[in-house]
Amino acid sequence: MLQDIKILNEKETRGGFGEGILEAGRTDPNVVALTADLAGSLKLNAFIKEFPDRFVQCGIAEANMIGVAAGLTIGGKIPFTTTFANFSTSRVYDQIRQSVAYSGKNVKICASHAGLTLGEDGATHQVLEDIGMMKMLPGMTVIVPCDFNQTKAATIAIAQHEGPVYLRFGRPKWPNFTAEGQHFEIGKAQLLAEGTDVSIFACGHLVWLAVEAARMLAEKGISAEVINIHTIKPLDEEAVIRSIQKTICIVTAEEHQINGGLGDSIANVAGRECPVPHEYVAVMDTFGESGVPKDLLTKYGLTKEHIAAAAEKAISRK
Repeated sequence: MLQDIKILNEKETRGGFGEGILEAGRTDPNVVALTADLAGSLKLNAFIKEFPDRFVQCGIAEANMIGVAAGLTIGGKIPFTTTFANFSTSRVYDQIRQSVAYSGKNVKICASHAGLTLGEDGATHQVLEDIGMMKMLPGMTVIVPCDFNQTKAATIAIAQHEGPVYLRFGRPKWPNFTAEGQHFEIGKAQLLAEGTDVSIFACGHLVWLAVEAARMLAEKGISAEVINIHTIKPLDEEAVIRSIQKTICIVTAEEHQINGGLGDSIANVAGRECPVPHEYVAVMDTFGESGVPKDLLTKYGLTKEHIAAAAEKAISRK
C-alpha cells in the first residue's frame, strides 16, 4: 500500500477549505460564511463573489463573530466562522463554550494557519493547544484533515453534519496525496498502509510525514501501519484497538502540544483497552517561534526522521 501513495501536487489545505465551502454553498442555500477580517487568507473570495448576500465581514472582532454565528443558527442558517486557528479558539473560547457548545448550536468553526507551519508570524499566532481545548467541549466534533483534497471533502461533510464542529487546517503548500472527490466520513479513521510491527497514528500535516517515515522503516525491514486520524473526536476507537492489538506498540504524530491532542486521545483508548508502549511525536510543552515552516518542524522534532526513530523506540519497548 505504501507504494501506491503518491503526491498528486502540492497545495495549501486552506485552499481545500475555500473550494469546499463554495461547493457546500452551492448545495445548501443555508450555508453562510463569516470572517474576522481574513477573507483572503481563508480563501473565501470565490464564495463571496458567488454568494455576496451570504457573507458577513465581522472585522477584527472574533468574539462577536462567534455570537453572530450562534444567532444565525436560530434562523436555520449553517454558519462557517473563519480566522486563524489561534483567534478561532484561544481568543474566543468563552464565547464558543457558552454560545455554541453549551447551547449545541450548528456552528462550523473553521481555523486556518494552525500549528508551527504558520511560520514567520511567530509564537503569538502558532496555536499548539487548540485540539485539546476544543475536544474537551461536550458535543464538539474535532476534525484535522491531512491535505487539500481531504480538507475540501471534510468541509463539504461538516455542512451536512448537525452540531458544532472545529475544522483545523494550515497555511503552507503541502503534499496533496489523497483521492480527489473522496467521500469524507466523520469519525472513521483512514488506513493508509497495513503493518505488523508498529502503529503510527497521525493527523494533519504529519500524516504525509508518517507515510514517509513508514517507507524509511520498510527499508530496515520494519512493517509500519499508518492510520490517518482525521477525526480526533469522535475517535474511531475500533480502528485504534484493532491496530494496536496487532502491532503491540504505538507512535502518535501531530503538529500540536504533547499534552491534550491526538496522542492523549489514543493513549486514553490504549490505556483502557490494550496498554502498549507509546511514543509521542509532538511539541514538547513549549511555545513556537518565527521561522520557515519546515525549519520549525525540524527544530521541534516533527519530521519523518523523528517519527521513524520514535517507531524504533516503541518497538524496542515491547
